[in-house]
Amino acid sequence: MDPILLTGFVAFVGFALFIDLFWLRRKGSHVVPTQEALKFTAFFVASAIAFGVLIWFEKSPGTAQAFFTGYLIEYSLSIDNIFVFTMVFVALKTPKQLQQKVLIFGIIMSLVMRFGMILVGSALVERFEVLLYGFGIFLLFTGVQMIRSGGHMMGDGEPGAIRFARRFVHVSSDYDSDQFRVRHGNKWKWTPMFLAIVVIGIIDLIFAVDSIPAIFGITKDPFVVFTANTFALLGLRSLYFLLAGAKDRFHYLPKGLGFVLVFIGAKMAVPIVHALIPEVDVHIDPIVSFGVVVFILGGSIVLSLLRPVASTKRKR
Repeated sequence: MDPILLTGFVAFVGFALFIDLFWLRRKGSHVVPTQEALKFTAFFVASAIAFGVLIWFEKSPGTAQAFFTGYLIEYSLSIDNIFVFTMVFVALKTPKQLQQKVLIFGIIMSLVMRFGMILVGSALVERFEVLLYGFGIFLLFTGVQMIRSGGHMMGDGEPGAIRFARRFVHVSSDYDSDQFRVRHGNKWKWTPMFLAIVVIGIIDLIFAVDSIPAIFGITKDPFVVFTANTFALLGLRSLYFLLAGAKDRFHYLPKGLGFVLVFIGAKMAVPIVHALIPEVDVHIDPIVSFGVVVFILGGSIVLSLLRPVASTKRKR
């Protein structure tokens, strides 16, 4: 592993977490304004681009292309997470001024869990390469389901992750503190804010079941897989406050994500076709994969932004 890349990555993660926690401590629990969210979003995106450029020079252009493709997929899937997080906050009646703290600690929890998943996944793929074909078939199925259903969007009512967490986390009834635990009489109880953090972590783990196999379809390098995941997760908090109210503007993005998963799943399943039909031997260059992902996601976002304008004109 390149020591320059590893040092740069660890330094950035430490700096990013310090900024988040310092900002939270300095400003306290507050409602995040759009301008603040925009600045942090720009910072995290620019940092990911800078790290990708560093990979380009320190390792290879192909590795950098794999990082950018994985990061783009992860960051795009994060938008789907954001809309589910919104439903969680509504279901738990989380005050807006506490949502930033919930997301910061929920993301830290998610980083630890994803690191474990990627280590296990890398070891299994290294030893049993046939698992990649299983990942490919799984992504094909998941992509088709997203296209048909419009993504992971949940219906009304309390999300299942909250019902699951309540079985193990006994909480107080009110948000009477921004602490994790409060004392009621002679008993200590977890606060609803702690429950929200646990639920955010569970939901992100569920979403990682789709996203991590998708990046393994781009590269088997565990360092690239984890760094792409990390940069996407670290920018998730600011992206939430930037896009949480824009759910209805991204009509086609879930379907676009579905087509991306189908494309990557098909790419991973190509060796199966080659084994059955030796004449079929398709190799997709990393830059082609990146271009396809950009085209699909960019097109779905543009079409989503154009749709409200078109419907408004028809009404007039």
